[in-house]
Amino acid sequence: MPLLAVGAALATVAATAPAAFAAPGAPGERPSFCGHDNRKTPFAGYLCAQPGQLLDVRIGDVHPTQPALGYDEVYYKLGRYTLGKDAINKKFSDWCEADGRVEAVAAQPGARLDDPSSFTCALPVGAETASSTAAMKTVVIGPGGEPFLTDGHHTLTSFYETPDGGADLHVRLRVLANLSTLTQKDFWARMRAEKWVYLSDPEGRPVKTNKLPTSVGLANFQDDTYRSLLYFGRDIGYTQNSVPFQEFYWGSWIRDAAPVDLSTWDRNDLASYLAAVKSTTQAMTALPKTAPVDSGFTAGDLSALDQWNAGKPANKGEFDKLSKPYTDAKPGKLAYALEYKKVNNLG
Repeated sequence: MPLLAVGAALATVAATAPAAFAAPGAPGERPSFCGHDNRKTPFAGYLCAQPGQLLDVRIGDVHPTQPALGYDEVYYKLGRYTLGKDAINKKFSDWCEADGRVEAVAAQPGARLDDPSSFTCALPVGAETASSTAAMKTVVIGPGGEPFLTDGHHTLTSFYETPDGGADLHVRLRVLANLSTLTQKDFWARMRAEKWVYLSDPEGRPVKTNKLPTSVGLANFQDDTYRSLLYFGRDIGYTQNSVPFQEFYWGSWIRDAAPVDLSTWDRNDLASYLAAVKSTTQAMTALPKTAPVDSGFTAGDLSALDQWNAGKPANKGEFDKLSKPYTDAKPGKLAYALEYKKVNNLG
């Protein structure tokens, strides 16, 4: 394991885990692994994780539960990490938030994401609050102890892709459930029942569970352009809530209901992208709260705002923040995404 600032976290895990996880058992006995007899699984270290536990995870181990990402959301994050104008690089705050510790408050010169001792989070390990852990990404422990990521695919992919990240980077995830004793069939049935897996591709075609990506990283996912569009429309047309895959359901509505004409949308032009965000989010807020959106969810279920841009004009509020060009002292998210694509010839 890399020398990361997870020693204290691992100590916390060991202190709260059942004894069978902390010790192999009496001489001559096979370790129980919390009721399992599977000492050779590469995920044995996750077998005993309990719901609510803050589990230290190597991000290369996590198994995605969705087939696609909004690439432009990841490009925004990578743009912010590599081209950012923040006093403290945003990647450190993103890691601290994902780790249940709010944000970064300091970073040493030359600080690196793969060396958490080089930056400081607002909360030390052990001082997490209900509010700080609520913001954490989530995982379900599957058969053999394999960790299945149910929220945080864009964040962990951004960590995976950034130069000082990668598959060996560690971060803690909040455990939703431990289903490691189930068969593969029963595991996926439970995942579907809980809506902890999203099995549609960007065109709305069904995806089999054995065709899901096996790791984070851009190359493992399809690009869902509507998912990107929804990310940039957050707090303009809807607010993020606890429904897993919330933006994908809205994206399906954009694709299938076609509430606006996006035929001229240019994903490499700021003005065109802003126009697509504006027209789409205006259509969202015009829906009655009882209007069906996708998969049994209504506009109210998916937290459509009562008024576009929370009732503020386009030159105020979240839409105004989104509209700032890269030349601004505080560029908007879209500007960072487009600048990253331009610099890296991804347009």
